[in-house]
Amino acid sequence: MIEDLLIGSYLWVKAAHIVAVVSWMAGLLYLPRLFVYHVERGTPGSEVSETFKVMEMKLYRFIMNPAMMVSWVLGLWLAAIPGVIGGWFLGKLAAVIAMTWFHIWLGKRRKEFLADENVRSGRTYRLMNEVPTVLLIAIAVLVIVKPF
Repeated sequence: MIEDLLIGSYLWVKAAHIVAVVSWMAGLLYLPRLFVYHVERGTPGSEVSETFKVMEMKLYRFIMNPAMMVSWVLGLWLAAIPGVIGGWFLGKLAAVIAMTWFHIWLGKRRKEFLADENVRSGRTYRLMNEVPTVLLIAIAVLVIVKPF
């Protein structure tokens, strides 16, 4: 019964998983960019800085967090479907764990901005903005090419 439900739901769950991952990735790519602008234009205590704080909070709490949770739940659902997982899955899992670490790292940086305690430069956030891109490339190759 449960196996039939898992197999029958495969395409719908896969589609929803892709939508959740795209939403999560959008946030992972956009939040560091907001941090760059916040560092470079948002003098602590200024109206601009306070606007960035609101934008960062809403992006993180209302888009990124739910998208990450849905991505994980649906990804695990897909992994539970018989015959779906191959050797590539462990590589994908490692990349998703790294994405989750990056998500948490961004959340800590957001709290530093909220407290006007950011000590990192715009250059740091520009460099960190490449992390989700590299992970996305790795995940796409692992899932589509399935090199092992």
